[in-house]
Amino acid sequence: MTPAITHIWLYLADKPLVWLLLTLAVYAGARRIFVASRGFPLLNPLLVSVAVIAGVLLSTGTSYGTYFHGAKYVAFWLGPATIALAVPLVGQLNVLRTRLLPVTAALVAGSLTAIGSAYTIGWALGLGPEALVSILPKSITTPIAMGVSKEIGGSASLTAVFVVITGVLGAVIGAPILTALGIRDSAARGFALGTAAHGIGTARAFEEHETAGAFSGLAMGLNGVFTALALPFMIWVAGG
Repeated sequence: MTPAITHIWLYLADKPLVWLLLTLAVYAGARRIFVASRGFPLLNPLLVSVAVIAGVLLSTGTSYGTYFHGAKYVAFWLGPATIALAVPLVGQLNVLRTRLLPVTAALVAGSLTAIGSAYTIGWALGLGPEALVSILPKSITTPIAMGVSKEIGGSASLTAVFVVITGVLGAVIGAPILTALGIRDSAARGFALGTAAHGIGTARAFEEHETAGAFSGLAMGLNGVFTALALPFMIWVAGG
């Protein structure tokens, strides 16, 4: 960049509003591309947005702290958005009552599979003890996962990275895998995405159908609670 452009950029980069607008603009553009591609998995809006924004930060030498100073206003809405997931679920209560047993079985099976697959992946990659423990809560929402990670002796920051990677991969490949397996039921698809890929998977489920989104939100919440209770106990038993 020329000195004049560099001076202007340094001035703008210090303004939180710039990063907020950049985040919103990049996601809006990524969303339009995703819709135009008719839902091509590799053009998932979140995946594209992360790649573009990371590229901007690296190319401009901007620290994540500077970026988050503005982007934190987007993060603030994660709480209200999570609570709002209860709204579509209310409309599915009748369906949920008729599927209570399958839902419970799917929750337990999905949670244990997520933990088991995390351990297997970590062991196969030769991760050290701390990293191996940190990857175990990868399929639950970040705030709960970080708390569980601290409790079982892992690194909360490392767990957050594993959670994001899991969510993005789940959103990208989850739906195509379910389709390839012949799973068409919206409730089943949503519950699977929410169990495996937490909030990011839930966002993907809502793109398919409101029922899928409602059951995905339910799975995300239940899986977080179940894992928070079961994983420390499993670690205690394994260590005892």
